Parts: sequence; C-alpha cells; structure tokens
Amino acid sequence: MTSLAPLFRPHRSRRLDLRNRIAMAPMTRGRADDATGVPSPLAPTYYRQRAGAGLLITEGAYVNPLAKGGPGIPGIHTDAQTDGWRAVPEAVHAEGGTIFAQLWHVGRMSHPRVLPDGELPVAPSAVRIDGASIFTQDGWVDHVTPRALTADEIDQTVRDFARAAENAVAAGFDGVEIHGANGYLIQQFLADNTNRRTDGYGGSLQGRLRFPIEIVEAVVGAIGADRVALRISPDNDENQLAEADPQETYRALVDAIDPLGLAYLHILERGRYRAIEDLRPRWSGTLVANHNGPTPSDPQAAARLIEAGHADLFAFGRLFLSNPDLPARLASGTPLAPAATHGVYGGGADGYVDYPAAEVVAA
Repeated sequence: MTSLAPLFRPHRSRRLDLRNRIAMAPMTRGRADDATGVPSPLAPTYYRQRAGAGLLITEGAYVNPLAKGGPGIPGIHTDAQTDGWRAVPEAVHAEGGTIFAQLWHVGRMSHPRVLPDGELPVAPSAVRIDGASIFTQDGWVDHVTPRALTADEIDQTVRDFARAAENAVAAGFDGVEIHGANGYLIQQFLADNTNRRTDGYGGSLQGRLRFPIEIVEAVVGAIGADRVALRISPDNDENQLAEADPQETYRALVDAIDPLGLAYLHILERGRYRAIEDLRPRWSGTLVANHNGPTPSDPQAAARLIEAGHADLFAFGRLFLSNPDLPARLASGTPLAPAATHGVYGGGADGYVDYPAAEVVAA
C-alpha cells in the first residue's frame, strides 16, 4: 500500500504557502440566489468546513451575464455578487486556509431559459450540442444553436475576465483560477470541432490559442501573475468537444503562458493523452493534478503522482462532498464517509453543510 505521506508535505511557491498538497477541486453546487447570482449565505460555512485542504478552489463564478450555465450558479461581475463572496475567504482564512475563486464562462453550455432576456448562448462558432439536454429553471431541455461571438464581444469578454479577477481580489480571495477546461468557452476556442472561425481567433493553432492567451494575459495584467492560475483538460470530450491533436495544442499553450509566472497550472486528465506527465517538464511552476474518472480520485494514486514529481498538488472533488475534513481523515486513516448521493446540486443545507467531521461522528 502506497504511503500517503507525500500529500501532507507543505508546499511553498510564489504566493502559495500551503500546509499540505491536497486541493479541493472546483465543484458546482447550485445554491446561489438565481435572480442575482449572489452566493448562498451558507457558502462561508461550506468552504470553512473544508479549509483543511492546502488549497481550496471555489465553484465556478460567471464573469458576465451571458457566462451563466444554469440555475443557482454564483456570479462575480456585480457589486452585490462581489460583496456576497467576502465572507467566504474570510471564513477560510480564519482557519488558516488558502482559497482561489474560479472564473467561469460556459459559452454554448447554456440556454435562453437561463440567460437574461432569453438571449442565445454565445460560442466561438454556431455549433450546437446534439442529442443532449441541459438543466434549466424549467427542467431538462434540448440545447439550442449558439451564436458566434463578434470580435468586439471577444474583446469585451477578455475585459470581463480581468474585471471579475479584480472583484475576486477585492472580495479577499488569494487569487483566481481561470476555467479553461471541461468543454466550456475557453476550451471551445481550443477545440477543432467547436471553433470554425476564419478570423484571427480560429483557422490555425495560433488562432485557436489566441483567446485563452489573451484572457490569461489580461487577468495577469489586472491582479498580478502570482494570483492567477489556469485550469485545462486536454483531450477531454465532455460536452461534445473534439481536439484533433491535444498534445500539439496544449504543449503550445503551456509554452506560451509558462513565462508569465502564474501561481499554478491545474491539469484535469481525462482521455487517452497522458497530459500531466507530458506537460510537467514544460511547466516551471506549481502543477495541480486532477483525475476525472467514473469513480472518485484515489488518494494513493495521488500520493504516487506527487512522489514521482509529476505534480505538486492533487485536487480531490467528490470525496470532499461527504468528507469535509478529508485531509484529517486521510492523515489519521479514518474511514471515509460514503459518496454523496443527495443534495449535490441545488437546495439548502441538506447535502451541503450537514456532513459531520469524523471527530463529531466519533463523539
């Protein structure tokens, strides 16, 4: 049996000063006020309960009104949303934790029933997701064909990411993670089948890389590189994306952003391409690894990855839902609670902040 000791070594790099190598992955919970995008009043409790992780990454927060992907998703582009987030980093910091806010634009993964005034979702190109449905306030409905962003709208979206990053820092977060993974807008620009543009934002590898790089550079310019991270998921076919040559694409992307000196690169590995091991030598900073499979990530596999030098941190997702004190349980060998089966998306306290710590159960 592999020792879990590598998970509990401190990690220090640039702005990061982390007590252990365990990160909590960003996970949508759907509990914000749907009309305003203001986070739930329970959010500070939820994140405080999980502050034993070296690094916490929030659920995705949408950066402008057209970036929202479903009911109960929080935003971070208005004053009210920003104010609503303030208690979250405050609660985590009180427990000695570090927390980054994830900045999110879903692109075509939305619906007129979700967006203001019934607007169409936006994307690099007007390519629809076929044979699948999306959850809205009115239940599950078929996807619609998005409209292609204009060049001016792309410029504005880049500025929106930068402004959202400024809001996150104003709210007290230690930094931001740009969501460039899981088939959402940034990855839609990277993927061959969703980016059919013939202008400077498509038509070639350099064209497909332009939008992600511009966002990273704009956010770095707004809040400083040591507060900025990027999440990617090479060779990820979620949400009907297809990347013809993920190795070429992501090697080029990593080579372009590595000199900027970001806080970390978060690689979600899903697919045949061994992205973590392939990209590690090209990335000079902190690397956070994450596996997205049919079952929750294996802590022993995570420890082996860190011990081998392929990653500096490992992000756990689903295990944190029903095990708010996951690092303490792993350190002590305490059995993990069964995986969450209720209240994952939407609702109130039930399935959100009502999972007890192991020490509470033992008492």
